[in-house]
Amino acid sequence: MKRALPFLAFTLASLLSGGCDAPDVVPTADGRQNTRSARIEGNLVVQSRARGNAIVFLYDAANPPPPAGSGRPLAFTVVTAEELFGASLGDTSPGPFTAPFALSLVEPGRYLLRGFIDADTCRSVPQPCHVSDFNPWYSVTAEPNAGDVGGGAVDPLTSATRILEITTDADGWPQPLTGVSVSFADSATVPFDRPAFQTADPREFAASTTPTKLLTLTPQVLTGAVDQRPPGFWVQLADANKDGVPDDANGDGKPDIAWPRVIVRKLAEGVPGYVDDTDHDRDGQPDAVVLAAGLVPDPLLVALLDEQGKPRPQPVFVPQLLVAIRAQALDARDPAAPTPLATVPPGRYSVTLLQSTGQTWRLPNELDPALAEAVGLPGVASQAFVLEVR
Repeated sequence: MKRALPFLAFTLASLLSGGCDAPDVVPTADGRQNTRSARIEGNLVVQSRARGNAIVFLYDAANPPPPAGSGRPLAFTVVTAEELFGASLGDTSPGPFTAPFALSLVEPGRYLLRGFIDADTCRSVPQPCHVSDFNPWYSVTAEPNAGDVGGGAVDPLTSATRILEITTDADGWPQPLTGVSVSFADSATVPFDRPAFQTADPREFAASTTPTKLLTLTPQVLTGAVDQRPPGFWVQLADANKDGVPDDANGDGKPDIAWPRVIVRKLAEGVPGYVDDTDHDRDGQPDAVVLAAGLVPDPLLVALLDEQGKPRPQPVFVPQLLVAIRAQALDARDPAAPTPLATVPPGRYSVTLLQSTGQTWRLPNELDPALAEAVGLPGVASQAFVLEVR
């Protein structure tokens, strides 16, 4: 036995010393494990009397969010109110307040950062007010409401939106972007709720025989788990050159409506819920089919023009909107240059309103009673409307 001990000691020493060597790293077939990514990090700077969690969204710079585009967040992060405001959480001092933030697993590319303070306005204003209610998982709870405070990464001198770029080094490794500042200020307070709406018009649209479908939209007030109280629709005429004369870009002899905008987009078939058609079913249709649509200006002109017939400088609230949807389909994969399609693809289409503030509302949504109970939201029959094109 005694002669076996030196051999055993040698064996253990060999194993221990072998454990100090770095093992070989072999790439796997899983593409996700081979992805090289970096991070964006920095500080939030808040000058506001509002109190609530800060939400920061990451967008592809080529696909900005509303109102500049129709982009959706690639990722988001939340900085809690406790971390952001600290001992001042219980007061209404304007700050400034700072707190760090970070977005990980960011691949090389060009990005925008936007966000908002999900304010609990019930702390400081009388009813009606909003508690902090941001929930990213549902379209009806994923955008700012009245009293929330907007923000983003901007140039400190010009206040222009800052484009952030994740680059790579000589070996192809993405380089982290640090020291990024995301600013929030009371001057960017959201003035009103999202344009929640409803319609009592028939769903059917026989596009092959009917050139135009009209929908009358009226505000939809919601309270409870989803809290929206739109006082009307925030409408403004187009006057791009500020000459006091309403624009008529399409030459139809009627003033153009700048806001809100209407988007009628095809929904995916055979997919649970209400998902935009992105050709997952490989049916050969374009990835983003929309129908030509817009607001009918005639009923709005009394409110939008002053006594001299000039457009009012500020938007006004109106109690309803009349939407005209034409039997003309467009391939809108390039929103700047949509391409007309020869025929209108049949199927289900959603209707979205987009405000100048970037806030949106879409029918149908998760408040459809057929979906609401499963996701813990209140069912609202009007929110199940879908345009059925034949």
